[in-house]
Amino acid sequence: MDTGSDGTGEVAVAADRTNAETGVANSEADVAKEEAPLGSRAPEFVKARRMLHLSWQVAVFVIGLAVVVTGVIMLPLPGPGWVVIFGGMAIWATEFVWAQLVLRWTKRKVTEATQRALDPRVRRRNLILTTIGLVIVAVLVGVYLWKFGFEMPWNIENQ
Repeated sequence: MDTGSDGTGEVAVAADRTNAETGVANSEADVAKEEAPLGSRAPEFVKARRMLHLSWQVAVFVIGLAVVVTGVIMLPLPGPGWVVIFGGMAIWATEFVWAQLVLRWTKRKVTEATQRALDPRVRRRNLILTTIGLVIVAVLVGVYLWKFGFEMPWNIENQ
């Protein structure tokens, strides 16, 4: 029976990146092949016309720049600064390979940090350090209250 395929058969891949038939995890090279190809995601009619494509790239760059600058402004001000910055990078990644590579690197590092943070030893260490920090702050507040009472620091007279 002809399946209409002249090449090798495709193998289903589970969500955890294992081969559905064998249960064996795919290699990093296989995972990299699954990622979207690098390059412009502009519509074909835009890519076919050089000046239109250049205009498209300029527009994408300007819009991405506006979003990234807005995110940088939000860093010291109230607002989701980092989320907006990564949104601007995602806009740039629709057109520029360098932004696609930066986003892939960032996603990989965030995934690694998440896995490290979920490690029981790291969680136990973080919990211990947080507890020690809270005890130190409680002792300092206790000493202050013992020495000065409920008086605000700017109201304390030469003591």
